[in-house]
Amino acid sequence: MTSPHTLAADRVSRRFGGLCAVSDFSLSVSTGELVGLIGPNGAGKTTAFNVITGVYAPSSGHVLLDGRRIDSLPPASICRAGVARTFQNIRLFQNLTVLDNVTVGFSRSAELGLTKTILRAPRFFREHRHAELEAMDLLGTLNLADKADTLARNLPYGDQRRLEIARALATHPKFLLLDEPAAGMNPQEKSVLMDLIRFIRDRFSLGVLLIEHDMKLVMTICQRLTVLDHGETIAVGPPAEIQCNPKVVEAYLGEPLHA
Repeated sequence: MTSPHTLAADRVSRRFGGLCAVSDFSLSVSTGELVGLIGPNGAGKTTAFNVITGVYAPSSGHVLLDGRRIDSLPPASICRAGVARTFQNIRLFQNLTVLDNVTVGFSRSAELGLTKTILRAPRFFREHRHAELEAMDLLGTLNLADKADTLARNLPYGDQRRLEIARALATHPKFLLLDEPAAGMNPQEKSVLMDLIRFIRDRFSLGVLLIEHDMKLVMTICQRLTVLDHGETIAVGPPAEIQCNPKVVEAYLGEPLHA
């Protein structure tokens, strides 16, 4: 068995001029954990994701992967180090096929150099074929293989979400960050999504950090929750405690939820 990995935000703050979007934010996720980050709109959840994944540099504090700082790295380097994400608004290559969208994640053409890639050196074709085979295997795992030749824009909404997750998994992450994956889904699609997230965590031995507004979903599948309000952490704990926490009820839930 491989040793567990840990992703952590340590007292992270992010300011935009005079606005502090996230203040003194700390959170950790280890291999096999499924952790939720919740809070009302504007609470700072996506800003926290953006700091963890290198879109924004923290104004203070650190982001660590297995104890080593990654907050000074660009997003592509953080992804290569093992932190992949999806986005609140789906970001697929809409005019490429399902297979091509995932092959991009597996592609090693950047390692070949610009000249060899442009000239289509023999190694380029070997690497591309290997990436396609890996992509087809992953599509089979996520029940998308029969749609490999379909343009991404022609997929049903739920399958587009699944494809975005597949493309993130193609980077061989240690951690997967999902930003509102259930947004726009109907109840049946959300039920399928819950099973998929659990399956991905177990099948690929990942740590999963989830932003989600659907309280039934997060209360059902998450082991721990961190709650943000106006950029500040107001509660941390298991779902059973969070749903009855007075600060959370006042700021977000409105009334206690029963998972």
